[in-house]
Amino acid sequence: MNAKIGTKVSDYVFDLFLYLFMIFVGIVTIYPFLNILAISFNEAMDTVRGGIYLWPRVFTWENYKQIYTYNNLLVAFQNSVLRTVIGTALGVLSSAMVAYVLSRKDFVARKQVSLIFVLTLYFSGGLIPTYMLMRDLHLMNTFWVYILPGLVNAWNIFVIRSFMEGLPISLQESAKLDGANDLTIFFKIVLPLCKPVLATIALFIAVGQWNSWFDTFLYNSTSEHLSTLQYELMKILANTTAGSSNASVARSGNPSLAAQVTPESIRASITMVATLPILLVYPFLQKYFVKGLTLGAVKA
Repeated sequence: MNAKIGTKVSDYVFDLFLYLFMIFVGIVTIYPFLNILAISFNEAMDTVRGGIYLWPRVFTWENYKQIYTYNNLLVAFQNSVLRTVIGTALGVLSSAMVAYVLSRKDFVARKQVSLIFVLTLYFSGGLIPTYMLMRDLHLMNTFWVYILPGLVNAWNIFVIRSFMEGLPISLQESAKLDGANDLTIFFKIVLPLCKPVLATIALFIAVGQWNSWFDTFLYNSTSEHLSTLQYELMKILANTTAGSSNASVARSGNPSLAAQVTPESIRASITMVATLPILLVYPFLQKYFVKGLTLGAVKA
């Protein structure tokens, strides 16, 4: 009897410790985001005094107004949305098609092709050869430089392949007996069963596409109509930090804003503008996230 009571007490203590620990982890995880949100809505000169934690002390919209005074921001936002949607859709489809081929045990060059993809995980051509390749392919100053280089990713292929190898092979064999070809099997049988892993990979690709700005800097910096949101936000932050925000605000026609922003307030506002759209996508894919990464490995 005493042993049972002692076991229950130890279980309660362990559960209490676990709950407290998870609450602590949750607070540590959420607090930085809430703090940046509060700073982004706080008056810039008041933020310099410090002491902003979870709620703005002097509420204002001026930090966001300063960002949206840039004329090219709307075009950049549209380009970022387009590259995220198109790049994610084509990236998931192309990676899934390659993964399906590598998951087939009757593919003769399966090991050799897999080895080639593995090598790309450890070695790359480098920045200068990549730049020269984009130039020779005539992708400079084009929208497709955002899409084509990232169509096939070795890590994504191996994750999807691992999931596909865990699917019952009898489904594909029975479909073949019914006269289905490989395209029919892939699109009507394999892809619907791979929704968890495809949603997971889609989230990875979407985050990468949305946050990318360096390719815009390298390949499309001279084409304003091809600029992206992250690149424009980076320029705003750089100008503000360098003390040149007065000139940019004056060009926007509202010089009174120049004295109302600081690098810290602009940095917080830019973080929220860049982060919020992709955060809105995550809840729709969350239920597939863990399942997509683990189910294939468990079955394999």
